[in-house]
Amino acid sequence: MYLKILNLILKQKGASIMNMKKNIVTALLIAIGYILHQIVPGAIGSMKFDIMLSMIFVSLFINKDAKNAAVTAVLGGVITAMTTTFPGGQLPNIIDKVVTCILVYFMLRATEGFSHTRVKLAIISFIGTLISGTVFLLSALVMVGLPVPFLALFIGIVIPTSITNIFVTTFIHEIVQKSIKASGISLTS
Repeated sequence: MYLKILNLILKQKGASIMNMKKNIVTALLIAIGYILHQIVPGAIGSMKFDIMLSMIFVSLFINKDAKNAAVTAVLGGVITAMTTTFPGGQLPNIIDKVVTCILVYFMLRATEGFSHTRVKLAIISFIGTLISGTVFLLSALVMVGLPVPFLALFIGIVIPTSITNIFVTTFIHEIVQKSIKASGISLTS
């Protein structure tokens, strides 16, 4: 009875159960990213290794919708802004997530015909993390200055995080795919 009412409400509002399922997966990934971002300590110049990006990339990979990219960008940016240890890093976190999500969305769209999912995911997560780190550092440099030279932060944090996120993103994606398959939930239209 309740499911019928919920389904009716969702259909009247133009949403579908499929979109709701994808949005729930995105919300869960962002929540996990929040926890991970909260517990990762600040490193060089109080800049964190941004594992939230892995959750964002998996969300975008599973739900390749422009609206999902926008929501994921804003949520990811606000949450990393709330949990940053970087002095004045709140706005740069939001800026970098918005720019990164837009560019990763377009990378995913441009590579739709590429069949090697793991390779594609690994490359996009590496490039996406490089973009995110670069945008973060440049916007922080302009807005608040950097506590450590740009190159030190780029080499000491951005590059290692980019390499780490290759493995974290592919691992999380595999877990999510297996969980979706085991639950019997279909996320395809």
